Amino acid sequence: MPLYETVLIARNDLTQQQVETITDQIAAIVTEAGGEVKKREYWGLRGLAYRIKKNRKGHYMLLGLDCPSAAEQEVARQLGLNEDVLRHMTLRIETIDENPSAILAKRGDDRERDRGFRGPRPAAGRFSSGRRERNDDREEYRARPRDEGDNAGGEE
Repeated sequence: MPLYETVLIARNDLTQQQVETITDQIAAIVTEAGGEVKKREYWGLRGLAYRIKKNRKGHYMLLGLDCPSAAEQEVARQLGLNEDVLRHMTLRIETIDENPSAILAKRGDDRERDRGFRGPRPAAGRFSSGRRERNDDREEYRARPRDEGDNAGGEE
């Protein structure tokens, strides 16, 4: 049987459970036709590149399907009729990759990244360097003591 990957975007005012019920309905259609859902990934609530039906965010879901083409057409028809689904796209693929998708792998990389140093601190005031407010006591910022023998004019 051919393999398909389907990505759907559901409205942002739905809960994750409601998105799961939509995917359960898709899985039921596929299993009735003699296929199966090989992969199921919830990517979370993500921002859209542009507004779709007055929504700025949407729940993303990826499904890896092993089903006949008639079942895939029925899935596409049902997703088109469902008012909670903003967009869907199905691609025919050669193999279903069992590893996490690039979206989930990127999310894991972001969490593992070190967040220690975030750059230099901005100045405390609008025009000041901020050293006076932080009581910086480094030698180059301390006032030099005046010696009794020094003349202000520089001549002796």
